[in-house]
Amino acid sequence: MDIEVVSAPVALGRWFDVCQHRCMSNTRVLPLLEADAAGAVEPCCPPLTERPFTAGEAERAAPMFKALGDPVRLRLFSAVASHEGGEACVCDISDVGVSQPTVSHHLKKLKEAGLLTSERRGTWVYYRVEPSVLAAMGRLLAIR
Repeated sequence: MDIEVVSAPVALGRWFDVCQHRCMSNTRVLPLLEADAAGAVEPCCPPLTERPFTAGEAERAAPMFKALGDPVRLRLFSAVASHEGGEACVCDISDVGVSQPTVSHHLKKLKEAGLLTSERRGTWVYYRVEPSVLAAMGRLLAIR
C-alpha cells in the first residue's frame, strides 16, 4: 500500500489553530457580573447587608466567592488588580509559590468566574480586571 504524503504546513497549521480554539475554548462568563448596554457591569444581587439573598441570587454569587476563596487565586487577582496600568503579564505575576501550570489553572478559574479578562500578545498573556467589575464587587459588599 502506497501512502501519498502531501506537504501543506500552512493549511495544516491553520487547521490545528481552528481545531484547538474550537475544542479548548469553553470559557463562559458567569452571570454574577453582567454588562449593561453601556458596558458597565452590574452586580447580580443586592448588597449583602440590604436583605438576605434568594436561592437564585446565592447560586449566582457563589462562583465569585468560590473563585476568590483560594489563597493563590486571591493573590493572583490582587496582583492583577493592583498592577500598574491595570493589566499584568502572566510573566510578572506568576511568582506565588506554585508551579506555572498551577498558576495557569488558577487564572483560568478566575476568568471562568468572570473576574478577569485576558489578551494574548505574542507568547505572553496579559490579564486585566475591568474597573467596572471591581465597582460591582464593591456594591455587592457595600454596607448600607
